[in-house]
Amino acid sequence: MNSADKNKKEWFNEWFDTPYYHILYENRDNNEAKIFIDNLAAYFGFKNGEKVLDLACGKGRHSVYLNKLGLNVIGLDLSDRNIAFAKQFENISLHFFKHDMREPYDVCCFEYVVNLFTSFGYFDTSEENEKAVYVAATALRPEGHLLIDFLNPYKVIHHLIPENIKTAGGIKFKLRRDVKDGYIIKDIRFEDEGRQYHFKEKVKAIRRVEFLEYFKKADLDLEDLFGDYELNPYDKDKSERMIFVLKKNS
Repeated sequence: MNSADKNKKEWFNEWFDTPYYHILYENRDNNEAKIFIDNLAAYFGFKNGEKVLDLACGKGRHSVYLNKLGLNVIGLDLSDRNIAFAKQFENISLHFFKHDMREPYDVCCFEYVVNLFTSFGYFDTSEENEKAVYVAATALRPEGHLLIDFLNPYKVIHHLIPENIKTAGGIKFKLRRDVKDGYIIKDIRFEDEGRQYHFKEKVKAIRRVEFLEYFKKADLDLEDLFGDYELNPYDKDKSERMIFVLKKNS
């Protein structure tokens, strides 16, 4: 089976490439995204012209803001729709391409690789997750940094809302959530223009210790672990996020 055939059968390739995904999540806070990036800029001390790879960049909101801070940014995403939208923002130091994060990109090219807003854990096997981390590490220059911004699985599971209805864009989305076989699953059903739709989101509840194994195999050292976008320390029971800062060995 070639990669194109495989991608058609993976839930994220189908769901993220529909307009309904962006309708459902239309309330995402761009200001929160800017605050996070500003905090990262202060933490890392970004320098003009440094190269950043935004892995699974979505419609490019983080890439665009990183570029405005003077960084040379490449955004990669598997969704044709996302990349087509993001390309309107391109300039001499900001570019977007369709790409699968499990496949190698430029090697030893970037000072920073960032993977933001739980754009990880979508795959069916731990081997694929491990490969994605390894591929991200290969894109870094020696002593470059990888940042992975993931949900805190402990808090999500303990505070899971089994079901609710959300209205967005005039559409009533019926949402059901469950944890099954180590995955946090969201079942999404709705009707639009007389047609019924059904999608699923499936994110592996990757624990901190599992991530640490991925990092070890990719020759990455953990420098920091934050629990929110203000970069407060991580607390397993209280933190909203699990934000890893890794450094590539020289």
